[in-house]
Amino acid sequence: MLRSLFEEEIPRVFVPREDGPRIGFRLWDGTLWPSGVNLDVTIVLTHPGSLRKMLLWANDVRLGEAFLRRDFDVEGSLEPIFVLADRLAQKLIRPSVRLRLALLLLGLPRDENPETTPISRPRLMGMQHSLQRDREAIAYHYDVSNEFFSLWLDSQMVYSCAYFQRGTESLDEAQRQKLDYVCRKLRLRPGQRFLDIGCGWGSLVLHAAANYGVEALGITLSSQQQLWAQEEIRKRGLERVCRVELCDYRELKGEAQWDAIASVGMVEHVGAQLLPTYFACAYRLLKRGGVFLNHGIAVGVHDIPQKGPGFVDTYIFPDGELSPLPTTLQAAEKAGFEIRDVESLREHYMRTMRLWLERMEAKRAEAIRYVGETNYRKWRLFMSGSAYAFSQGKLNLYQTLLYKGSGGPSSLPLTREDWYRSAPN
Repeated sequence: MLRSLFEEEIPRVFVPREDGPRIGFRLWDGTLWPSGVNLDVTIVLTHPGSLRKMLLWANDVRLGEAFLRRDFDVEGSLEPIFVLADRLAQKLIRPSVRLRLALLLLGLPRDENPETTPISRPRLMGMQHSLQRDREAIAYHYDVSNEFFSLWLDSQMVYSCAYFQRGTESLDEAQRQKLDYVCRKLRLRPGQRFLDIGCGWGSLVLHAAANYGVEALGITLSSQQQLWAQEEIRKRGLERVCRVELCDYRELKGEAQWDAIASVGMVEHVGAQLLPTYFACAYRLLKRGGVFLNHGIAVGVHDIPQKGPGFVDTYIFPDGELSPLPTTLQAAEKAGFEIRDVESLREHYMRTMRLWLERMEAKRAEAIRYVGETNYRKWRLFMSGSAYAFSQGKLNLYQTLLYKGSGGPSSLPLTREDWYRSAPN
């Protein structure tokens, strides 16, 4: 059966491109396939039951769990294996191929990996996107360990897409450019009041307060992020003009209190059904003539939703939900906003993910010390898959600038020219 898989089925999926990485397999007994080839990436099958575990009734959750359990490993970059996964998915569209592969896999041993580490899925209680459940979902992802995140994020702990003006910048430089780019898009001025919804470790509010002279508030549901941000505010002596609070966007009170609002990488946690509530809250809080920058990942309108949660929904961002850009824009318009600008930063996020992964892999031992081997493998798989998805256009990243006006001429400049000027001194 194993010979049939490697001589008949796997070659139908494994069609190496001349300009792509050379990918092969090493069996648990040391056998290489194909033999006599210098490989860039080696998929290591750790026991006789590996292929059965990986491919029988395969979906991205089962494949991901097989990797977490060490039923297989990957030597070299993980990103190319997603090319193979896509090819496999295309082949399995045909029922005859699915049946033939299933029969071969059923003939393989059921051997379990004796070194398997149990993995558990997050268990969130209550109604989806209730206040309490959202807090649990955020804590699961973001309260892992500030020390772990600091290993591979930049020095300001920016956990969102960087901005590459040249394409050769370091992560620290590209993230500083992103923070400043957001502030320039919002056209922040001294004395204004600025709100950051889902502020993470506080990098944007710290940058805005220190460089643009605004009074800034950031809100987060992560207690670990808040602790980090509060310490940074104290270190920089910005207590009078900058603060970070534990708060859900739905708990913010008042009307027309903020001159500008940003939400960077938070809309993915909102959920499609609550997009109207999300934009209505921002619209209520924003002053007339103010702008709201919404920065978030989107899927395409033609993407077929997966049945049930995928690997990322299960193990990385529980209750996370990506919507197509038109869905998000429609919710914003219905709330009253005028759409003033939409910019795709897809390639920027691909570069960001690859830099994060490179930095984390370079500090593998420290990362494992903070979060354990299974969680390290989980994050490695997530970053690699995300980089691949952004590179192929399966995911996109949009910054949308929304304006709260009253009809008639807006108070905004006629061009984007001021966005591209140098940062303030």
